Amino acid sequence: MIGCLIIHGYTGGPYEVEPLAKYLDEKTDWQIEVPVLSGHGPELNLEDVHYETWIKDAENALHKLKETCDTIYVVGFSMGGMIAAYLAANYPIDRLVLLSTARKYLSFRHLSAYIKSGIELSLKGELRESKLYKHYKYKFDVVPFSANIEFMKLVNKTKPYLKNIQSPVFIAQGQKDAVVPARAAYSLHDEIGSTDKEVVFFERSNHLICLGSDHDVLNVMIYQFLNKKLEK
Repeated sequence: MIGCLIIHGYTGGPYEVEPLAKYLDEKTDWQIEVPVLSGHGPELNLEDVHYETWIKDAENALHKLKETCDTIYVVGFSMGGMIAAYLAANYPIDRLVLLSTARKYLSFRHLSAYIKSGIELSLKGELRESKLYKHYKYKFDVVPFSANIEFMKLVNKTKPYLKNIQSPVFIAQGQKDAVVPARAAYSLHDEIGSTDKEVVFFERSNHLICLGSDHDVLNVMIYQFLNKKLEK
């Protein structure tokens, strides 16, 4: 049986990858698992959570999946991409998908563009209509600084393992990503050890790539990549 582990991002939850998880569930008979990392979900509680716990949460989900599945795919979004890469470097993984992966720290230069955009919308009286602005404003309000430090620790911890990945890898990156610099996708490609890897940019997508304008095309491409005949 095929199992697919999908890991959400920092300060996020399964909703970030829900369209992809739903698409794969409808198209296949795979066992799809989307665990909630500690402190994450609808109500964030990241005050005393450490990065090692997030990695352990993903490892536990992977071990559980391996109990019933002999073929394993791992998909990671944003910080979840770095966790997914860590898993692929340390455990037998058949295919790896990395989405808007936080190979580099959050791009505060680009994030400032969102803030500027929020100001412009406010002047036009349209700020309340900006879902993206409200999404990040909420996170600024409730995420403690200590959690951001843990995020950076996780990136530093997992980055050296990229060279150990041997699984086929599909990397997807939004051209309009204002959180993770688009060039991070090139860094991922260069540092990952696998010889079977590809990068695809989606010109209409921002950081929340699974929820963006290109998500239908993204879903199909991921499904096709995962469905390729495995060379054993």
